[in-house]
Amino acid sequence: MAPRIAVLGCGYWGSNHVRTLKALGALHAVSDVNAARAEGFAIEHDCLAVDPEALYARDDIDAVVMALPPQFHAEHAQKAVAAGKDVLVEKPIALSVADAERAVAAARSHNRIFMVGHVLRFHPAFEQLKLLVESGELGDIKYIHSHRLGLGKFHTENDALWDLAPHDLSMILALTGAPPEEVRGEGAALLDHLSDFAHLHMRFPGGIRSHLFASRLNPYRERRLTVVGTRAMAVFDDVEPWSRKLAVYRHAVWQDSGQWAFTTNEPTHVPVNEGMPLTRELQHFITCIETREEPRTNGEEAISVLRILTAGSVTHD
Repeated sequence: MAPRIAVLGCGYWGSNHVRTLKALGALHAVSDVNAARAEGFAIEHDCLAVDPEALYARDDIDAVVMALPPQFHAEHAQKAVAAGKDVLVEKPIALSVADAERAVAAARSHNRIFMVGHVLRFHPAFEQLKLLVESGELGDIKYIHSHRLGLGKFHTENDALWDLAPHDLSMILALTGAPPEEVRGEGAALLDHLSDFAHLHMRFPGGIRSHLFASRLNPYRERRLTVVGTRAMAVFDDVEPWSRKLAVYRHAVWQDSGQWAFTTNEPTHVPVNEGMPLTRELQHFITCIETREEPRTNGEEAISVLRILTAGSVTHD
């Protein structure tokens, strides 16, 4: 029998969780401060509508997926794990490292699964990219840069860095295997006091450098992660069709008589099995509930992401 999962927060992203869990046969209830919205989803997906205040006391709910405004995540996660529920908390899991640490510690003390919604870690193209890195196909990794650009969405509590960067930071941490030794951030607030553009510069153990650029005021959409190694370079471009999402460039660079020279080659597109990252993420959550294994995207990783966001944040007047 599949675990009985409730979704708390039926907004844009929460509604995607509702539909996906229904398809996986694990949706048991929906909950939202807007009771009419919850009732609508309950009718549409043939599940229970539960008031948020009554959610954690129910014995017929095994786990909760939280897709709330981030300032409410830590508080509700602590309530859920104290009531014996496993949790998947959307990013960011809190707006401060201290709040995140309290939520993760609470889950650990109550022996509950604490998973974080860093959904791109479950993208088949990223999983294949990670295998390329681990196999040595790219050589020694020297530089990783990511671009996440587009128009909107605008939030009242978190800026472009906190809204857009967690996914890329999760992927970068998975590839480097360690938190950065140095973080430097730059931002620009054009509409109000929250940054609409953000740059992060990071230095990792072993000399790996990384750069992240996030923008919610950009005329075109870009979702690109590039890994530069000593043998080859790889690009995960989520805007491309499936047959072109992961490309490997085997360019050559060398010194000749004291001068640098290079040759370029056409990219090789690596085959990737198609699959919806959110479906794969929720399948992993269900597996963790059933087996009690540690999630791939656990609380410790989310805390590392928050530490980077905090170190790279820029305050605007």
